[in-house]
Amino acid sequence: MLARVFTSAVIGVDGVIIEVEVDTAGGLPAIAIVGLPDTAVQESRERVQAAINNAGLAFPRRRLVINLAPAAVRKEGPAYDLPIALGILIASGQIPPGCADGALFIGELSLDGGVRHVRGVLPMAATARTKRFTRIYTPAVDAAEAALIPEVEVMPVKSLGLLIEHLLGRSTIGAYPTIRPEERPLRVSTDFQEVRGQEHVKRALEVAAAGNHNVLLTGPPGAGKTLMARALVGILPRMSVDEMLDVTRVYSVADRLPQGKPLIQHRPFRAPHHTISHAGLVGGGRWPNPGEISLAHRGVLFLDELPEFPRRVLESLRQPLEDKVVTISRAQGSLTFPANFMLVAAMNPCPCGFSGDPHRDCSCSPSAINQYQKRLSGPLLDRIDLHIDVPQVEYDKLSEDRAGEASSEIRTRVNQAKRAQKGRYSDFGLSSNAEMNPAMVREVCPLDRECSRLMKSAMDRLHLSARGYHRVLKLARTIADLSGEKAIAVNHLAEALNYRPG
Repeated sequence: MLARVFTSAVIGVDGVIIEVEVDTAGGLPAIAIVGLPDTAVQESRERVQAAINNAGLAFPRRRLVINLAPAAVRKEGPAYDLPIALGILIASGQIPPGCADGALFIGELSLDGGVRHVRGVLPMAATARTKRFTRIYTPAVDAAEAALIPEVEVMPVKSLGLLIEHLLGRSTIGAYPTIRPEERPLRVSTDFQEVRGQEHVKRALEVAAAGNHNVLLTGPPGAGKTLMARALVGILPRMSVDEMLDVTRVYSVADRLPQGKPLIQHRPFRAPHHTISHAGLVGGGRWPNPGEISLAHRGVLFLDELPEFPRRVLESLRQPLEDKVVTISRAQGSLTFPANFMLVAAMNPCPCGFSGDPHRDCSCSPSAINQYQKRLSGPLLDRIDLHIDVPQVEYDKLSEDRAGEASSEIRTRVNQAKRAQKGRYSDFGLSSNAEMNPAMVREVCPLDRECSRLMKSAMDRLHLSARGYHRVLKLARTIADLSGEKAIAVNHLAEALNYRPG
């Protein structure tokens, strides 16, 4: 007898429907799994057999051929245990074949028949809705994650035995209620009002937040670079529901969702150590998983001590910074992960950290300083819009009682600028000025005669590349948006040019 049960695989951050075909045939008892399975799928033979027996059912003593179609899609992980077990029970006549129609089954089986957590449930549930499956059976611990997708009935399964009882009509598994994301108070771990002084740095970070521009903070140790980078997340706009689901999908695939929190509601802030590997930052592995740049999607990637990162790791950022996605190729195929993040980097001006400091003597030789700064390539620095010097804070600023401007007040101005950009780019699928291509820059950022003269002079003085020219215009457009102006004025362009390295 031939049985068919449907499940889902995850390719990148998207789900793909997989048909599990189970055929019973004559011959010596054996189990053959075909369809490009990995080791974890091959090992399901032992898990499924033990789970069926321990659930009080009979494992058929016949030859079983299990096909996972389409065969061209690689199958990995233990999420196929539950559909394979169900297909075996249908093929052996222990449950009727029609009970699995219109449903998707996902779950790893323990030896006692319990159904365990699997990664990637959210994209699987989204695929179920897209492919018009009306019901999805998931591990009970993952039901809340699947319930984020509307129009699909989510059935939380605790064990194989309880699922069989439900399918036979002897008991009922209650559907998990659909979760509707609600707006919650924005969580601000570090408020800008805690930062004393550094008003020009705060202004630059406000501009960066308003247009999703990349930032490099350069200054001596203890000047507040890390503190202000962490405060930056608090002035970014609240994520929309679509953005929440977009970020949660990445964390689900990476198996990084916090326990008991099926939905990521706050913008990510990722701060990997400088010893991170290339695969850890960009993503990779034998079968690639998302890296830190994808986990920072829709949020901030903070790289402290930037020159200490391996050069190969830093150079791998160049393509994602431009394209907002990262493609990882392996012999088995290529996977694409989203990587639309804000890069905020911090560094010292020299190995000892005090080059150019008016109060501390630098102990580094000119060649050591030059070698240290050359660890960052020109093409990478050219992709950073704002280069900001962060000096030491004077005692008078640190000791004053008056608090600085709160993050909530700065966020109000950032939201205003974001609304202007959203209206401007609503037909193009963009969300910020930083995402404009050269054609859109020409259309959105026209310069009058005075601005053109200033820009020509800056091009000659700063030796800007074509990319640098467009990034200055994008930055000027953001500054104009913060001012509520429809056209770029000379003061907007001058401020934008002030953020370029001299």
